[in-house]
Amino acid sequence: MTDQSTQLLIAESNTRRRIFAIVAASSGNLVEWFDFYIYSFCALYFAPAFFPGGNTTTQLLNTAGVFAAGFLMRPIGGWFFGRLADRHGRRTAMMVSVFMMCGGSLVIAVLPTYAQIGVLAPTLLLVARLFQGLSVGGEYGTSATYMSEVAMQGRRGFFASFQYVTLIGGQLCAVLALVVLQQTLSTEDLKAWGWRIPFVMGAVAALVALYLRKSLDETATTETRSRREAGTIRGLWQHRGAFLTVVGFTAGGSLVFYTFTTYMQKYLVNTAGMHAKTASTVMTGALFVYMLMQPLFGALSDRIGRRRSMLLFASFAVIGTVPLLHALAGVTSPYAAFALVVTALAIVSFYTSISGLIKAEMFPPEVRAIGVGLSYAVANAIFGGSAEYVALWLKQAGSESMFYWYVTAMCAFAGIVALRMRDPSKEGYLRNEP
Repeated sequence: MTDQSTQLLIAESNTRRRIFAIVAASSGNLVEWFDFYIYSFCALYFAPAFFPGGNTTTQLLNTAGVFAAGFLMRPIGGWFFGRLADRHGRRTAMMVSVFMMCGGSLVIAVLPTYAQIGVLAPTLLLVARLFQGLSVGGEYGTSATYMSEVAMQGRRGFFASFQYVTLIGGQLCAVLALVVLQQTLSTEDLKAWGWRIPFVMGAVAALVALYLRKSLDETATTETRSRREAGTIRGLWQHRGAFLTVVGFTAGGSLVFYTFTTYMQKYLVNTAGMHAKTASTVMTGALFVYMLMQPLFGALSDRIGRRRSMLLFASFAVIGTVPLLHALAGVTSPYAAFALVVTALAIVSFYTSISGLIKAEMFPPEVRAIGVGLSYAVANAIFGGSAEYVALWLKQAGSESMFYWYVTAMCAFAGIVALRMRDPSKEGYLRNEP
């Protein structure tokens, strides 16, 4: 065998190994986000079981508050799992995070209702949700870091986009599970016990993901893990400019992402007056198309650069958010609703397809996981996690359209941050790594 043939075999083996690593890491990511989002999609049915008083908007407001509280744990999760990943390896951190998510889902699945144990029911729901928030706060940073490091140079945008393929896939599986339950169970059964089924499914799937993640190769070297500043706030402080940049564009990106994904199902029901089953079907189709968009927009970023992708996202979001939300508020046709939501999600794809990668490219390996996880978690907790709560609060106050302008303003801010930053795909730390 010639040297050239040997090198080709080695290259092919290396490519297969990296693709397998992307798939294995992605599977765990999908399970994590399924477990996290099933709460939001099932809230229409279990809200009365834990918050029996008030009208539908009040009940949804209470469940949205618990949803937002889970986000407040994300900075702690981003710090804890980022430190764990930078000091002890990405694989270890990803295994621990998926195990914690499994526990949180199992608790919610078997939790007694308000009628059975009174105020302790919503309290325990909050505790389980905080536990899940801690887990997913660590999942984002470690999985984004791992998938960015394992992806091939020159095609990182394409391969790293699979983080959001599986993140969206988790949402899609969550809403699909709800659609199946809606078709097989009555509304009364769904409110009584049917909503628990997806949480059981999520807990079992998390155990499968845990097994798959055991087979992953570690991407963090012993040298970077043993550095004094590895995984520390002091080490991260040396890159505070990158940290603040990520917080800045993540604020707008997270807010618009949650507006047109998790909140949109409630918006179609509570504002547009669409039937819950119809809204679920619309969102299932829209999320599927959105999922397929990610590799396309990720590959585009490999050609035009991450900074330009971010600027396109911000520009289209500023122009389109208010008209799209106004149109969705009065939509009557499910086909029109589908088209409008897909249009919005195409705009968001300029950001989400490179969301994890653009953050990873801005930090050196010894503080990459904590840098990505903590900066994302801070912005996501404040702006992404509060999206539903702010939207419902403004609706209850009779000023729902103010939410549209709030989202637009934050996207404009993300654009200003992107305009001022360097292009990490051309100058970032990952550029010269294998």
